[in-house]
Amino acid sequence: MLNRKIIEGKEYVFCEWRRKFVRFTPEEYVRQTFLHYLIEQVQYPKHLIAVEVPLTNKRADAVVYSKTMQPLMLVEFKADSVELTQKTLDQAAIYNRQLHVPYLILHNGRSTIIGRIDENKITFAEQIPAYGDLA
Repeated sequence: MLNRKIIEGKEYVFCEWRRKFVRFTPEEYVRQTFLHYLIEQVQYPKHLIAVEVPLTNKRADAVVYSKTMQPLMLVEFKADSVELTQKTLDQAAIYNRQLHVPYLILHNGRSTIIGRIDENKITFAEQIPAYGDLA
């Protein structure tokens, strides 16, 4: 259940990862519900997920880390009204030039694209990998 409130006439949601209320936009709804899904349904460790990870001149929407804090998965979110396209995949690939993760996920609330990166080649998967299978 998301913790939401109205501040000065605008809706906010509490982001457990940033430990503050943030504007409740369509993209933020997708982010919060998907991250809670990863934790509650797929058993990802909450403390190994970071949100709005700084990159050079950009921010990654979410990054899942190993227990030794090595980035394992980059997750790029879009509002449910935004289609997941090659442009979205390209955006994640650009971010991954800095992170070098083996997994990418693109999610817009309606669709999810899961990719495994091996030697600069992406293989698409049907299911989100278990956390223990990421490394």
